[in-house]
Amino acid sequence: MTSQELVKKIFLTAGRFKLVIIVGGLLVGAALFLYARSKPIVYTSRASVFPLNAASDNSLANSALSQLMGGVEAPKSFSQEATINIVELALSRNTREAVVMERLPEKGNKRIVDLLIENYNKTKPFYSKAIVAPTDEVSLAASGGMMLKGGIAAKINKNGILEVTYSNTDASLVSPISYVLIEKIGQFYKDLKIKKAQVDYNFTVRKMDSLQRVLNTYDRRAIGMSNSTLFVPNEKIEYSIPKENLINQKTRVLGQFNGSANNREEALWRLQKVTPIIEILDKPDPPFDVTKSSSMVFGIIGFIAGVILFTLILISPLLYRYAKAEIYRSVFKDETMNDNTTTSSSAVV
Repeated sequence: MTSQELVKKIFLTAGRFKLVIIVGGLLVGAALFLYARSKPIVYTSRASVFPLNAASDNSLANSALSQLMGGVEAPKSFSQEATINIVELALSRNTREAVVMERLPEKGNKRIVDLLIENYNKTKPFYSKAIVAPTDEVSLAASGGMMLKGGIAAKINKNGILEVTYSNTDASLVSPISYVLIEKIGQFYKDLKIKKAQVDYNFTVRKMDSLQRVLNTYDRRAIGMSNSTLFVPNEKIEYSIPKENLINQKTRVLGQFNGSANNREEALWRLQKVTPIIEILDKPDPPFDVTKSSSMVFGIIGFIAGVILFTLILISPLLYRYAKAEIYRSVFKDETMNDNTTTSSSAVV
């Protein structure tokens, strides 16, 4: 069978069974159409979050007190203050598990994890198993955190503003969960800021204590030298031991002590001025972004895929016979060439 004969038989077979092909395409298209109709609508909230501490830190950087203490310019946005950290904090397991264990008063004081499990069981596909809530708190928080993970997204835009989005198939859960999520991000970020400021303050205090001990040592050595008197024999001339090197060393350490004192005051100021660091600019309230699968598009794609599938099934015997004939012809041709080569070699011998 040549390739032209194969194409001719394919068209003849498709024309003979065109009704079967069309019905098969309609069945597949209807199946995908119903599948798209059964998929729930996804609602997505979008919130913009800005750090409140930017203005106060900038005023400190521009103040005379900051210049005297050698203050470093403070961050103006999340992007200038550990961008990756705030995004990872928003998407972290610790944040997600803290969110799902919170209760929503507007939902009968139920925990978010219980609401997520109920919503999944109501909207799950028929082929999926229902989720049973674990009995212990740790497993329940872990399960809820995994369910929440797929709906959360966070990024830093070009202006350094944190953008948080949350998606869910239940529109009544989108705003409450978004607000709890932003609240947890802000609280955890605030705790990290306080911890960092406390570490800086403790470090400067310890450094000042160490420098003070060094200064006390120099003072004791200076007093000892002052109390030491030397005499020139037979001249009764009294003179003191030179202390120029000791004074220079003490001056150098005293400069470090003053610098540490400035750093301590700045660290104490930052520790006292840590406030809730984020404010919601664009609130995650309705109207939400709606994502719905197009039933018509799925139906058309299913019809085309069904037509192709049933056509391939019907012409598969022709393709099999054609492939078998081509393989046989190729093998027979190779054997014939080998025989001819062998005969020619024998003749030459």
